[in-house]
Amino acid sequence: MTSLDLLGKFLQFATGLLVFAIVVALILFLLDRGAKAERTSLQLGLFLGPALALLGIGLIYPAIRTSFLAFTDRAGEFNGWDNFVWMFTQDQALITLLNTFVWIFLVPIISTTIGLVYAVLIDKSRGEKYFKMLVFMPMAISFVGAGIIWRFMYAYRSANYEQYGLVNQIIVSLGGEPQQILQSWPGNTLALIVVMIWIQTGFAMTVLSAAIKGVPAEQLEAAELDGASAYQRFLQVTIPGIRSSLVVVVTTIMIATLKIFDVVRTMTAGNFNTSVVANEMYTQAFRAGEPGRGAALALILFVMVTPIVVYNVRVLMKQRQIR
Repeated sequence: MTSLDLLGKFLQFATGLLVFAIVVALILFLLDRGAKAERTSLQLGLFLGPALALLGIGLIYPAIRTSFLAFTDRAGEFNGWDNFVWMFTQDQALITLLNTFVWIFLVPIISTTIGLVYAVLIDKSRGEKYFKMLVFMPMAISFVGAGIIWRFMYAYRSANYEQYGLVNQIIVSLGGEPQQILQSWPGNTLALIVVMIWIQTGFAMTVLSAAIKGVPAEQLEAAELDGASAYQRFLQVTIPGIRSSLVVVVTTIMIATLKIFDVVRTMTAGNFNTSVVANEMYTQAFRAGEPGRGAALALILFVMVTPIVVYNVRVLMKQRQIR
């Protein structure tokens, strides 16, 4: 690049900045000159306009387009409910739906339970922040990274060789035979679920720990004076006090679990009957050349997520009314 080219690019950049400054100055000038009511309407339009345009382009149009594709075949011809019939009649698709339900049933419950118990056990203990950091650390790892880590954990070698996967090393140390953990259904699905629980427990623990600290000490002391045991205080004072946080944690983890893709894709690519809705959606749309089936799965995923989102919003609205 010559000096002349560099000068030309600098002038282009400076011209762009100048045009941007002129446009902003013009908008501010018009806002200042207009009547108050007009200024308010114009301000709302300027602030909300870009967001509404992006919402329409990035969310509403794809949703409409996906809904239309769900009723077409691979050639783009309308085929009615065929894609949904396929989804609920083919063995592989049914296993995918079953796996998804197992995921959204086990992951939120187990993650929240472990996170809650852990938060209670370390509350006000010496070194609390270090204990929190240990459990929260997996949250800082990407789903793909977590999948790769746990693939090594489940790694298999035949009995004639030394095991380098930690799980099989433990099995062999206890006198058992090494297992191909990721290839045997339904155990492989449970093995993948462990990875998601490992990731989400830190989130549950952090939110619930903060909620526990917000429970009024006076209520706990009053319950103790009334003769309530530690277990009774936990059930009758702490749990009701953190109920809204529990709902947020469970629903947030449930939504994240419904959209799980990276872990399954990284560890098994959906093989050996481990596929879930999000992974099957990708497989059908981009690998099998069936965009209609992929869109139908996306619609099902949307239908499954919507009640959880609505419930979460209603809980948050009730909390706001109470405040």
